[in-house]
Amino acid sequence: MQPVEGSDKAEILKNAAAHVAKAASSGSKIIVLPEYFNSPFGSQYLPEYAETLLPSPPKQDEAPTFYALSTIAAENKVYLIGGSIPEFNPQTKKHYNTSLIFDPEGNLLAAYRKAHLFDVDIPGRVTYYESEYLDSGNKLGLVDLPDYGKIAVAICYDIRFPELATIATRKGAFALIYPSAFPIATGSIHWRLLAQARALDNQLYVVLCGPARDTRGTLVAWGHSLVVDPMAQVVVEAEEKETIVEWELDPNEIEGTRKSIPVSAQRRFDIYPDVSAGTIQFEDPKLEEP
Repeated sequence: MQPVEGSDKAEILKNAAAHVAKAASSGSKIIVLPEYFNSPFGSQYLPEYAETLLPSPPKQDEAPTFYALSTIAAENKVYLIGGSIPEFNPQTKKHYNTSLIFDPEGNLLAAYRKAHLFDVDIPGRVTYYESEYLDSGNKLGLVDLPDYGKIAVAICYDIRFPELATIATRKGAFALIYPSAFPIATGSIHWRLLAQARALDNQLYVVLCGPARDTRGTLVAWGHSLVVDPMAQVVVEAEEKETIVEWELDPNEIEGTRKSIPVSAQRRFDIYPDVSAGTIQFEDPKLEEP
C-alpha cells in the first residue's frame, strides 16, 4: 500500500484501515504499509507521534497504532506488516523506528527495530543524521507466517546492507520486505537498483513499500512502491501517487530461478566465510527490551 502521509493520526489510521480492507477484498493475504506511515515524514514530528510499546502489552492510550493494526489485521483476516512507527525509548529519551507484524487473528508476530541508521551527507542532495534522535535495534527481523513460510522485515536504509538479506535468505525467507520512505534525492537513483540487487543476490522476492509523495513534508518521499521477482525483474511498480500495488508471490518462481542459476549450491565457504554462520540474534515473536 502507498498511502498519502497526513498529520491527523486518527485520520491516518482510518485511511490505512480503508486501504487494507480494499486490498483484502481483492484477495491480498499479506499487506504492507510504509515506513512512518502513522506520522508526517521528518524528525521534528517524532515526539508528538511516537508511541510507547513497553512494557508489553502496551497501554491503549500510549499505543493507539498498535491496537489499530491488530484490529485491522483481525477484521480483514490478513497478515499485516505495519510499516513502521516511531517508538519512544524511555531509557534514552530517543526513539526506535519500529515495524509491527500481526497475524490474521490480530496477534503480534514480531516487532523489528531498524538496525542501520541513515547518517548521510550527499553534497547538493541530502544531509540527514538519524542517530541524533533514533536508537538502533540489534536483532534481525525474520518472521514466520504459518500459512506461507518465513519473510524478512527490515526498514529503509537497512536495504543497503546485503549481509542482513543474505542471512535471512539462508535462514529460509522467501521474501525480503522493506517498509521505506526514501527521499527523492536517493530514491531517484538507488530505489530500483537496491531492490533488484537484493533480489539478484538472493533469488527471492523483494518488496519496497513507500508512502505517496507529499511535497508539503520536510523530506519529500520518492513513492514508487514495487515488487521485484527472483530473477531481479521489477514486475510491478507504482508512480508517486496514493495507490495499492498487488502481486502474487509464487514459490515456484523462486525454485525455478535457483534451479536455473544455482548460485546457492555453488558457494565456496571453503575459501570465504558464511555470514549466516555463528550466533545471530533474531526478534522474538513479542515485544521485549532490545
